Amino acid sequence: MFSFKKAAAGVLSCTMLLGSLVISGCSDSNTSGTQSADNTSNGSSTAHQGEIKDISSVELVKDMKIGWSLGNTLDAGNESNRGQAPGSIEKSWGNPDTTKEMIDEIKKAGFNVLRVPTTWDWSTGDAPDYKISEEWLARVKEVVDYGMANDMYVILNIHHETWHDPLEENYEAASDRLKKVWTQIGNYFENYDEHLIFEGLNEPRVRKSDEEWNGGSPATREIVNKLDADFVSTIRSLGGNNKLRHLMIPGYAASSSEVALKDLKIPENDDKLIVSVHAYTPYNFALAEGKPGALWVACKEGFTTDIDALANTLKTLFIDKGQAVIIGEFGARSKDNEKYRAEWAKYYVTKMNTIGVPCVWWDNGAFTGSGELFGLLDRRTLEWKYPLVKEALISAVNGEYTVDGLKSDKTILEELMNEAAAEKTDSKSE
Repeated sequence: MFSFKKAAAGVLSCTMLLGSLVISGCSDSNTSGTQSADNTSNGSSTAHQGEIKDISSVELVKDMKIGWSLGNTLDAGNESNRGQAPGSIEKSWGNPDTTKEMIDEIKKAGFNVLRVPTTWDWSTGDAPDYKISEEWLARVKEVVDYGMANDMYVILNIHHETWHDPLEENYEAASDRLKKVWTQIGNYFENYDEHLIFEGLNEPRVRKSDEEWNGGSPATREIVNKLDADFVSTIRSLGGNNKLRHLMIPGYAASSSEVALKDLKIPENDDKLIVSVHAYTPYNFALAEGKPGALWVACKEGFTTDIDALANTLKTLFIDKGQAVIIGEFGARSKDNEKYRAEWAKYYVTKMNTIGVPCVWWDNGAFTGSGELFGLLDRRTLEWKYPLVKEALISAVNGEYTVDGLKSDKTILEELMNEAAAEKTDSKSE
């Protein structure tokens, strides 16, 4: 996730349906964590270090249920934070220090995938070496180890970096830096087993351009392919477990648009690669501002169209060809509509379960204001602010629903009709 300006990284085109919900029926501290970390991964007794299983990514994702992203935390900061202590960067966007207790709660709730978005830029030296500070590496490792201690899969990436715009004139410099940064990260975490997954790029796109969120052009999509290949070859050239490390690669902007996905080139002869897709869909409900898109029910004709289309695209382009996929970011921002978000979450996750694609919720810790309110867990109190959404995610991934059952369930629509009738009665009595 980048900013509210994102026009839905790869949403599909059925957004006008959200405005058509007809009430009449459904016929249509610097590092205050509790677990310490060594400054290197070598010789550590951390969980999930040692021998790595030689299994395909298709096999791996079968064990991944539902994920949670530690958003706006290790990926926080801006130029003013350059060179600061890890704790200052981590808290710079308003979230508290990450603790093991937070991740314990995430696992307790039923999530078994932890995505750790990480911006390395503010703790990276100048060219030509781009040396990452030991303090930052140690803090990232500490957070990764919170997930490992909970027997979770951990996705570690580079996030909010501003130097890899996929332009021909920028490719050489971006490729050089990408290789040097990932060489350091790969070497530092070389002993971790298959529970640690590297995600090479986050939403690589031409920022502040007309094509930023529209799926890119043939030329910019090809540069993303080249950067993906550079990332994969870099990690495979390293020692330790990196030759068998599972790696996530995105298309342009990690878009779910069909044009971007069709142009994604996956390096050949490597069965440990996972396609990374971000999909906040349908856009009006999941990502757009404003109350008009606050309602969603599976039984209303057309409301599941975008989710169904995405699942069909992923199945046709990748799953049917034996290629693993993860929805690395998804979510629906709060519009004082918890029960509708819960219904959406049930359907979204249930649908993706039918094609074997795990999903990772983007939690940025935001609950108030006019921004993108994707927070679920209050990290200060360890309370779930939207328990219906959390429970929907977990129950869906545990197979408690079916697509057809959700489409035929009119309960929430009937509740909406009753509420509307009550409001109409109240207004007449005033």
